[in-house]
Amino acid sequence: MLSRPQAPHILGATVILQPMDDLIVSDPRVMLGKPVIRGTRISVELVLEKLAAGESIEQLLESYPFLSELQVRAALAFGAQVRIRQV
Repeated sequence: MLSRPQAPHILGATVILQPMDDLIVSDPRVMLGKPVIRGTRISVELVLEKLAAGESIEQLLESYPFLSELQVRAALAFGAQVRIRQV
């Protein structure tokens, strides 16, 4: 499993760091081991593709009401960290 950076959680003006291990997981028994949002079969890849195609976070949350904005932002942060490591 990849080591995971921390995703910021904003509460008022305070930023609380929450480990992405709580939000993004990779399990070979779920979606062939692709990173997914914990407790779902929603892959980080799907979230990134939808946002790249022009969907807003609000539209994504309407399509998947069981997701939270924090989970979507964790997927974004995870994707960014993976990309940074590849450069």
